[in-house]
Amino acid sequence: MLFSKAKTDFLEYLEIEQNRSQRTIANYDHYLTRLIDFAGEINVSDIDPELIRKWRLWLNRLGTNTSDELGKLTQNYHLIALRSFLKFCTKRDIPCLSADKIELSRTHRKQVTFLSVEEIERLFAQPKTNNLIGLRDRAILELLFSSGLRVSELVGLDKDHINLKRREFMVRGKGQKDRPIFISSEAANWIQAYLDKRTDSTRPLFIRYSGNKQIDLTGNYHRLTARSVQRLVAKYALMAGITKHVSPHTLRHSFATDLLMNGSDLRSVQAMLGHSNISTTQIYTHVTDPHLKEVHEKFHRNG
Repeated sequence: MLFSKAKTDFLEYLEIEQNRSQRTIANYDHYLTRLIDFAGEINVSDIDPELIRKWRLWLNRLGTNTSDELGKLTQNYHLIALRSFLKFCTKRDIPCLSADKIELSRTHRKQVTFLSVEEIERLFAQPKTNNLIGLRDRAILELLFSSGLRVSELVGLDKDHINLKRREFMVRGKGQKDRPIFISSEAANWIQAYLDKRTDSTRPLFIRYSGNKQIDLTGNYHRLTARSVQRLVAKYALMAGITKHVSPHTLRHSFATDLLMNGSDLRSVQAMLGHSNISTTQIYTHVTDPHLKEVHEKFHRNG
């Protein structure tokens, strides 16, 4: 079977049977199209270890708009997409290379940036909460740290999604997977204070108050974008005198770090972050590794 034909079938399978997001499907399409860019119109059966070796060399030398080389992590995304494609072909009895023949490149573990308790307090103190925008921004900061939400999940929330009395709700994250979210009473109080101040009937929880196009044709305010949230988090971090790069994801890291430092286990943190694989959660070894030493000294007989 032609690779391009099988690729189309695979992308439709991701959409219909796997219920993957349009963004994920577009990414897989992009990565697999790069194999066609390199090898031309080939059959699925033409994909062998030698072709993959040459493709990896080609990817390694492929420049981007900002770099002369494609990063190792991005190269791995191409290989992950190809492995998923080959697994699909195997299920459909299309003759192909076994997916487990493809090994990913080793990458350096990213250094996790998180905020200390004192930095969190300084950050939270920056929004001027005597106006609607300040109340909104304080509620956003509190919610990000309290819940570990991804910024895309946060901006997708509507007012009726959150139960402020029970302080919990469900969110649909990566891979269209639902998970429970729990928030602190402090975060719930700030969200309530923000909602009490609002007089509009717009559905989104966090809305835009600046710019030329605040309101749409139906008279509703536009939903705040992920980019806007990134900007406001960075702005308040700068105002707080925090020199490290701070983003919404930094607050997600801080949420996970705080849980682990206060005795939570890695599996629970994995569930609360919505990681499908425990290896993703293991980036927080800056917390768990020192704890292992404490366990050793407490429970092992030292001569």
